[in-house]
Amino acid sequence: MTSNSKLLQFLRILGVVEGISFLVILFITMPLKYIWEMPEPNKIVGMAHGILFIAYCLLVLIVGYKLKWKLLTIFWALLASIIPFGTFVADKKIFKEEQEM
Repeated sequence: MTSNSKLLQFLRILGVVEGISFLVILFITMPLKYIWEMPEPNKIVGMAHGILFIAYCLLVLIVGYKLKWKLLTIFWALLASIIPFGTFVADKKIFKEEQEM
């Protein structure tokens, strides 16, 4: 396994974890905060998600540069991080296809 394929595999894993953390915020901790007035879970998951989000964006840029992706591919991969379920779609449509090449 080459260095680039290891980076791409790590990006795929990070994308899924980041996507899960985003969904947990949207569907679990935000309702807890605003409906049941329990802000603590949102603070914890929000901090973790923020770190994962930054790591995902940086890794997309690094992998995109190393694998010589088109700017449009990098754009779609970055856009995926701000759309619910987006990182799962990016994994299937961009990262998995790139790894199979």
